[in-house]
Amino acid sequence: MASFPTCSASELTPLLGLAANATAAADYICTRFTATSEKFSDTTYAIDNTYLLFSAYLVFAMQLGFAMLCAGSVRAKNTMNIMLTNVLDAAAGGLSYYIFGFAFAFGVPSNGFIGKHNFGLKSIPSSVYDYSYFLYQWAFAIAAAGITSGSIAERTQFVAYLIYSSFLTGFVYPIVSHWIWSTDGWASATRSPTSGSLLFGSGAIDFAGSGVVHMVGGIAGLWGALIEGPRIGRFDHSGRSVALRGHSGSLVVLGTFLLWFGWYGFNPGSFLTISKSYGTMDTYYGQWSAVGRTAVTTTLAGCTAGLTTLFSKRLLVGHWNVTDVCNGLLGGLAAITSGCAVVEPWAAIVCGFVAAWVLIGLNKLAEKFKYDDPLEAAQLHGGCGAWGLLFTGLFAKKQYVHEVYGDGRPYGVFMGGGGKLFAAQIIQILVITGWVSATMGPLFYALKKLKLLRVSSEDEMAGMDMTRHGGFAYAYHDEELSSHPPTGFMMRSVELSSASPTTENGLK
Repeated sequence: MASFPTCSASELTPLLGLAANATAAADYICTRFTATSEKFSDTTYAIDNTYLLFSAYLVFAMQLGFAMLCAGSVRAKNTMNIMLTNVLDAAAGGLSYYIFGFAFAFGVPSNGFIGKHNFGLKSIPSSVYDYSYFLYQWAFAIAAAGITSGSIAERTQFVAYLIYSSFLTGFVYPIVSHWIWSTDGWASATRSPTSGSLLFGSGAIDFAGSGVVHMVGGIAGLWGALIEGPRIGRFDHSGRSVALRGHSGSLVVLGTFLLWFGWYGFNPGSFLTISKSYGTMDTYYGQWSAVGRTAVTTTLAGCTAGLTTLFSKRLLVGHWNVTDVCNGLLGGLAAITSGCAVVEPWAAIVCGFVAAWVLIGLNKLAEKFKYDDPLEAAQLHGGCGAWGLLFTGLFAKKQYVHEVYGDGRPYGVFMGGGGKLFAAQIIQILVITGWVSATMGPLFYALKKLKLLRVSSEDEMAGMDMTRHGGFAYAYHDEELSSHPPTGFMMRSVELSSASPTTENGLK
């Protein structure tokens, strides 16, 4: 927030001379000046809050992207199920984050591990937080839950989604965001001096959430998928991988573009304000320029990762696959999220190129160990998110780090900044992995033991849309056409009966 000059009548009076009304004139001038200054201050608050609210809306729109991507990546018989889980992530996550999550993440004052104030948004708005900040952080929290739902798609009971989503958004994710983003967090790069010293004199830089959001969601999904086991038919009797392809490439592409669009609220929006001046001689350069640069680095990383995946998969498997390209692009976006504000645009190209190969390599590894993740969520968000944290420790630029986090901070190894920031990034990867594993792993295991995790094999084969949600997503009636059937090829509705067995996709 920019500071405005003040006016003192006692200092102004001598400058007006010895006129009898000099004091009155000084009082009048200062009164008008103060009123104008307060108006500018109010306008600045309004601009910054509007910017944050708009960014929150963009991030929330990513839920629609997740829903479309998930729907297109699963088989048609599970479309209703996966769409409902995405709605549940937002709804259950909203209540749990309101009651507990926000307080655990950002309740001040607190200790380095967990927040302990502002439950149920008590004492908000305040000089520290406004409602817009809560909305923005809630959108991040439900994004993490949405990532996890992709890993355990097509075989998970609905009650398990409800339990894990509330637990993840209300407790697991907020603790990590407190460590990294709160001014009291023990690993935070924005830690206040009154809370203690910075980790390695640097703090862990995760500007928009490669670790806090993507690794948390990805690792949670990893444990869920490992404990559940692969879908029926994903690997044959000899252990070879069998592709269970999603039913709609169109939905995958639509979801990818919606997520890409929302990422412009995710990354540039993480500045939280836009009106801040950096106090340079160039009046055209300020935080508004950094916001624009962050949007550029985000774009370049995603584009590079998408193209790298396109040509790499063409060489590896012999064809152009739109789903692989979409996942590669999202992997690049997940990776650049950590360092988007502190790296040069050319470095973002490096980030996207490596992220594509990280995803390809992890997918090969997943097949080798018979790990089944329908949306590649653990590999994409967990693996590429971890690479993004390391990338920041290597390529963060001195000028940008100092503008965003303050003077005198360590910066990237390859930019001449030494290894302190890189060490902090490694610590961040380790603690996120350990924390999520120690909390979500036992939760999924307990759900399995209580028989609340996986659906029966019969339900899984038939499809949860029919067995759990009352019918398929794509249903229509053609009675009106029966008397005047059209010529040529046409699709017709399918009705299930007890006498007619169903195939894997629920069709006769």
